[in-house]
Amino acid sequence: MNETLQRFRETVTGKTVALLGMGISNRAAVDFLLSMGAKLTARDKNKEPDEDLVAFLRKRGVGMIFGEDYLSDISEDIVLKSPGIRYDIPALLAARERGCEITSEMEIFCKLCPAKIFAVTGSDGKTTTTTIVSEMLKRAAAKTGVRVYLGGNIGTPLLPYLTEMTEDDFAVLELSSFQLHTMQPSPISAIVTNVTPNHLNWHTDMAEYTESKKNIFLRQRADARLVLNAENELTRRMAAEATAPVTLFSSVGDPGGERACYLDGDTVCYRDGETVYTLMTSGEIRLLGLHNAENYMAAISAVWGYVGVEEMRAVAADFGGVRHRLQFIMDLDGVKCYNSSIDTSPTRTVAALSCFDGGLVTIVGGYDKHIPIEPMLAPLMQKSKYVVATGDTGLSVVRALRERGFARDRVAYIGDFDEAVRFALHVAKSGDSVLLSPAAASFDAFKNFEARGDRFCEIVCLEMSKV
Repeated sequence: MNETLQRFRETVTGKTVALLGMGISNRAAVDFLLSMGAKLTARDKNKEPDEDLVAFLRKRGVGMIFGEDYLSDISEDIVLKSPGIRYDIPALLAARERGCEITSEMEIFCKLCPAKIFAVTGSDGKTTTTTIVSEMLKRAAAKTGVRVYLGGNIGTPLLPYLTEMTEDDFAVLELSSFQLHTMQPSPISAIVTNVTPNHLNWHTDMAEYTESKKNIFLRQRADARLVLNAENELTRRMAAEATAPVTLFSSVGDPGGERACYLDGDTVCYRDGETVYTLMTSGEIRLLGLHNAENYMAAISAVWGYVGVEEMRAVAADFGGVRHRLQFIMDLDGVKCYNSSIDTSPTRTVAALSCFDGGLVTIVGGYDKHIPIEPMLAPLMQKSKYVVATGDTGLSVVRALRERGFARDRVAYIGDFDEAVRFALHVAKSGDSVLLSPAAASFDAFKNFEARGDRFCEIVCLEMSKV
């Protein structure tokens, strides 16, 4: 056990800890905290918790408070809150007044992690970029024997792996604005892919959302690096607040600065000072779309010096993408079907639409996060021969399209998701593509975007069986 972890154990032993929200991250923290000598109570608003969860907690002697009163009388020494719970709700403010320490599974991990941390945030592209960083590091690590751990907002919760990590290993983290809201990690390499309106139903306003994103780099050391999108106004401005050297990436040419990764025509270049390295063409990147070339440039900037160009090129050629992100499902009697359920904001949908020349039957809509839909309307009209809308956001999309003169016989609103998918498959003709790109969250009908994407795939496969 490393010295940092040993000191944490000495601090936590005998302390009472409340796990606030029993999602994936807090559930994974149970055995780790028990091994550190803590006394645990699980608190969750779900009044009918999963039987397996209850059995798991009971077997370990963890106290349980479920239901509407799960926030009452928080008297524990430490609270690990789930990312989706705001720090400033009355119950937590009162607990803090009583001397309770409010933290999170990811904040504890970042404080204790001995491995080199590569962290990624942004409104769009962070999951793909995080995965590319991980894949590149894995290629390089295969030659040296070090380990690469992928986690944070994706992958496996990493807290249980702290005892086996070393200073030679790498931890690659995707960090959401929810996670970053009350933490300031110090990664050796940080990326902000872009910042556009998102999660405004949770954050108080755009300013708070942006400040949360900044937390990924505000405590970086001078020997670390920060990678920023030069073509996004908010991220470009962040360079002025950086505490580590900045590398800019751009899809429209050299953005200047001391270091940059950019497209020169269709060639991906990396510049360090006045030295320019030619890496690959955008055509060598297996993933579709200019936005994925940007994801690669961000990843290259983050791992430069840790990964060789040969490994970077190999990942670009081999990596087929992450599930639910422009995922090709199958050809259904001449109709290509794509699952991009991860597109939970209009900017993501714009990026997805840009990968196609047209001929789309596009499925949009879902839970309304109060994000302006105007930026996606023009490309939606340009690329779609038919738009199938669903959910609360879908109603707004239909109204907006009609106001802009989109033909009434090219758009339909269908409230039920399953029926919307079947209708889209019905109106598509051979040579068309059906694209699920909701531009909205999934919570109106599904637990998460993964469940929504899986359901889309199921329906496509069921329809295939009828052909």
